[in-house]
Amino acid sequence: NPYTGLVSHLRASWLSGKTRPMEYRVAQLEALGRFLDDKKQEILEATELDMGKPSFEAFFSEILLCKNELNITLNNLCHWMKDEHVDKNLVMQLDSAFIRKDPYGVVLIIAPWNYPIHLFLVPLIGAIAAGNCAIIKPSEISKNTERLVAETLSCYLDNDCFAVVTGGVPETTRLLENKFDYIFFTGSSPVGRIVMTAAAKHLTPVTLELGGKNPCYVSDTCDVTNVARRVVWGRFFNAGQTCIAPDYLLCTVEMQEKLMPALREAITEFFGPNPRESPDFGRIVSDKQFRRIRALLGSGRVAIGGQTDEAERYIAPTVLADVLPSDPAMQEEIFGPILPIVVIANMDEAIDFINARPQPLVVYAFSCDSKVVNQVLERTSSGGFCGNDTLMHVTLTSLPFGGIGNSGLGKYHGKFTFDTFSHHRGCLHRNMGLETLNTPRYPPYTQQKLGLLTTTFEVKRRGTCTLL
Repeated sequence: NPYTGLVSHLRASWLSGKTRPMEYRVAQLEALGRFLDDKKQEILEATELDMGKPSFEAFFSEILLCKNELNITLNNLCHWMKDEHVDKNLVMQLDSAFIRKDPYGVVLIIAPWNYPIHLFLVPLIGAIAAGNCAIIKPSEISKNTERLVAETLSCYLDNDCFAVVTGGVPETTRLLENKFDYIFFTGSSPVGRIVMTAAAKHLTPVTLELGGKNPCYVSDTCDVTNVARRVVWGRFFNAGQTCIAPDYLLCTVEMQEKLMPALREAITEFFGPNPRESPDFGRIVSDKQFRRIRALLGSGRVAIGGQTDEAERYIAPTVLADVLPSDPAMQEEIFGPILPIVVIANMDEAIDFINARPQPLVVYAFSCDSKVVNQVLERTSSGGFCGNDTLMHVTLTSLPFGGIGNSGLGKYHGKFTFDTFSHHRGCLHRNMGLETLNTPRYPPYTQQKLGLLTTTFEVKRRGTCTLL
């Protein structure tokens, strides 16, 4: 296997204890900060070449949010690394019981193409913070960003502990044959199954950040203009190539009629009368993805947009009306600038529609009535939830980000990333003396000893409380 030597080299570095001291972790994290600062312009240029990503969107998603994660980690690492002392029973009051946050060892981070810096860097920040060595596999589809990462990241990080591996499916397949101590994968559900199968051969724990069809319910009681602006921004950010974008709208036929002019007005306000000429609207990443997305335009009827240009990999911001659940656009995650609207009779029907399908990465709900938003929250299941906006929940490092069921396994962002890449090791350090306290547990057993044991070890239930 071509990667055995590399994995072995990193494992030897990890076993040496090099990555464990806080000073080392801080130095590597600060080096990542310099990478973002020094290569800012090159990152903006590479993402523009790969998918026409507007510099505003690229700076926000690939640089600013990454710097936030980095600074949150540096600000709190000393606290996160500390042993966490826990409650003890009567017998062990003079002993030490704590949770130690150990690194796993050598971890593998496989990143996708849609946010090619953010989605390898944020996991890497947590992996370094937790004291691991790491191999990073950027996506070969965003080839300009892949080249940038492969050629420059090694200039900032310790090459004995961190490495970048490039290539496509064959290379990733061979890489996955090696034993890793943790695998963090972001991508599609079908590939996630392949990664999990490979990990199972070595009993390697995984985090799978997958996708799904994120529903967006719009109630009849809402500010239509605000809904339209927030949905248009979230759906067409990065030309729709976002795993947490609202994938389809659920609303009544009356709300569909109200929304249509508001959506059209928001698209024109954001991207002008011809979005193809807008510097703020991106392109599809590859010919294969372009053809797949274009084929979905036959669903329902094109109410807004629908124009395409294969040479530019351009698909206009498009809204499809009267889409049926059986239409092609409702059979797969769209991952492009198309927004289907599915008509439902009421909120109950919308909730039933959501619950009849695999659990999505996020559920969105819009309403001026907070009771409606809370009903959707309480009666559905998803990786995350956002009421009265789109995408914005992902900007809070205080919230865990991750899927459930088909949309993923595990969570990260902020301290959650540190915890993901840390083994929480339960530790008890007892006093060598005071042997009399241990006598009740030793044979020969008697009823008196059992009574003493019960008194010292029993956990009693407290009085009940009512959630307000």
